[in-house]
Amino acid sequence: MGLVYLATFLAAGAWLYFGGIQGYTLVTPFDTNGVANPLAKEVLTNANPGWMNNYSTYPITMAAPIAGILGGLIIVLAASKNKAGLSFLGSSLAVIGAILTAGFALFPFLMPSSINPVASLTMWDAVSSKNTLTVMTVAACIFVPLILIYTTWCYYKMWGVITNKHIEDNSHSLY
Repeated sequence: MGLVYLATFLAAGAWLYFGGIQGYTLVTPFDTNGVANPLAKEVLTNANPGWMNNYSTYPITMAAPIAGILGGLIIVLAASKNKAGLSFLGSSLAVIGAILTAGFALFPFLMPSSINPVASLTMWDAVSSKNTLTVMTVAACIFVPLILIYTTWCYYKMWGVITNKHIEDNSHSLY
């Protein structure tokens, strides 16, 4: 699976780099203290720099695709040596690297529109009122720890390798 991830991750990166998908650049300066108007902006569509612009402007962002590739390599090497913990670490690094790579490439766009680039949702269009943000912060403070506790409990309960012997020994309790 690590090889499939590496192949698709690198192919998608090459496709973007060589202009296979038209990139967007936000041209209009924005007022962060003004009223949000998603259609009051100018978007330039171009093949390059487009999605690759942030990587040349902010070289530190190159750490994300490097982490994604490194994670994929760790997956392949760890799986070939039957190292479950290292494989988990590699897959975690690959997922984080892939998500950050997409986020850095898209910034400031959150949801680019291929039909009308001006209608693309940017970071500054996706804002909310102070009251809404306060309610969501309280909800996040309550529910994120619950989700983390539940996820940790699930990992604890399901951790380990299931063998034929384990299934035979626990034939009534595993189903």
